[in-house]
Amino acid sequence: MKRRGFLVSSLAAGALAGGPESPAAQRHGDVADREIYELRKYSLRRGPQPQMVIDYYHEAAIPALNRLGVRPVGVFNTSIGPESPAIYVLVRFDSLQAALSIPDQLLADQEYRKAGAAFNDVAATEPAYMRMENSLLLAFAGMPSLELPASAATKQPRIFELRTYESHSKKANHTKIEMFNKSEISIFRRTGLHPVFFGERLIGPGQPSLTYMLTFADMAERTSNWAAFGADPEWKKLSTTPGYTDAEIVCNITNVILTPASCSQI
Repeated sequence: MKRRGFLVSSLAAGALAGGPESPAAQRHGDVADREIYELRKYSLRRGPQPQMVIDYYHEAAIPALNRLGVRPVGVFNTSIGPESPAIYVLVRFDSLQAALSIPDQLLADQEYRKAGAAFNDVAATEPAYMRMENSLLLAFAGMPSLELPASAATKQPRIFELRTYESHSKKANHTKIEMFNKSEISIFRRTGLHPVFFGERLIGPGQPSLTYMLTFADMAERTSNWAAFGADPEWKKLSTTPGYTDAEIVCNITNVILTPASCSQI
């Protein structure tokens, strides 16, 4: 428990590095008011693995997380991306402390252990997945809470776009986050790019980076709304402002199109 407390303190200190009057502190505001997201990526092989992961979340993980007050949980299949098959999972937490304490609470849940046995107790020769990659993300000050698409409650058709922007330095990464917080998120909303979350990566690969998720009814809406965003006068002015151009602050963009699994709560 002492180690977990140290990790929480260290991450909070890192998020606010530079003191209360520093640009980083001003960028973050009150970290306690913003959610933490765990983004998991399961790299799979064709065959039984994709269904094993889906069944695990449907029968064991999502019910157990919900009993602990953790919701919503998003489970997504890769439709277009660099790796297939792959399943992404998004878990929302109220705090970093909650994110770090949940694994122990799950293991203490007898109902979870029974329901998840087929996934957790597999033999090494028949793994449920090849690799799992985890990231912890801190919600942006400009969008401190996850926003559920209206179509999630009614299980209407929808797609999701998961985008990651890598920067060449932490300063450049912070500048891009500032750009989103001050103007870009509002432009997104006005032009029909419906955000689910924005997060700065605290732990995980490809740092320094940020990740966000958008939702659309279908690919046609995605194409139309991205075109509206690209043509927006305010965006054109912002994206060509010295210090805010992609060439100065973004060195790589990864884009994945996802569809929700039947058990997904997002």
